[in-house]
Amino acid sequence: MDIKIGTSGYSFDDWVGSFYPTDIKKGKMLDHYVKYFPAVEINSTYYRLPHPAVMANIEKKTPPHFEFIVKTPHILTHKRTGIEESVIQLAECLKPMEQSGKLKGLLAQFPYSFKFSDSNLRYVQYCRTLLEAWPLYVEFRHNSWQNPATYNILEKEHIGFVSVDEPQLPGLLKPELICTSGMPYLRLHGRNVEHWWNGGALRYDYDYSLQELTEWKGKISGLKKPAAKLYVFFNNCHLGQAVKNARQFMENINL
Repeated sequence: MDIKIGTSGYSFDDWVGSFYPTDIKKGKMLDHYVKYFPAVEINSTYYRLPHPAVMANIEKKTPPHFEFIVKTPHILTHKRTGIEESVIQLAECLKPMEQSGKLKGLLAQFPYSFKFSDSNLRYVQYCRTLLEAWPLYVEFRHNSWQNPATYNILEKEHIGFVSVDEPQLPGLLKPELICTSGMPYLRLHGRNVEHWWNGGALRYDYDYSLQELTEWKGKISGLKKPAAKLYVFFNNCHLGQAVKNARQFMENINL
């Protein structure tokens, strides 16, 4: 199984000194990042879609076999109204990465308030229809989605279920590795119980121990369905901890 490991974003000022050189310029961060990782999540598209020229510039900084996963706009996952125009704009934005062959999928992260129901499941299917041109991975934040009905529909619709590592608080997802599209996808958010519900950067202030990372080795090895590729992205980005843990995972979790 081909395992692609990276971080959820790369342009963070608080990574300077711990990962990036102290004299690095903002525009050179990706040049440095690609020396260590084969893939990255682009999360800025969740807030605002950049001009295609911006995406083209990002793509040009990466080597031929580098891979991008791009987060869908919040209009699609949080507002969930008037989304058709946003999808048209997203398609234009994605063209440079798509044409290079480096765009490997879209990540749709739904909020905690978006709970399992027939109507919400139909909405996810509608998103699949609108985004049919690209591989789609969906992340749910409420554990009501961890059920056979979800997995069956996602598998039928060729939608990837995003497994997560996060605090084990009421309502949050259990740390299970689920494969519904042939390519499992794992996001590690950290286990910061104290600050999870407060939001902000401190939610993702967490440094995984090697033992905690090793827990996922067993889950990966124990996948019941064969998978050609696995994506693993660290989202505990506060103070560069995502980089540290991602590199530990790459160096110590041999599969």
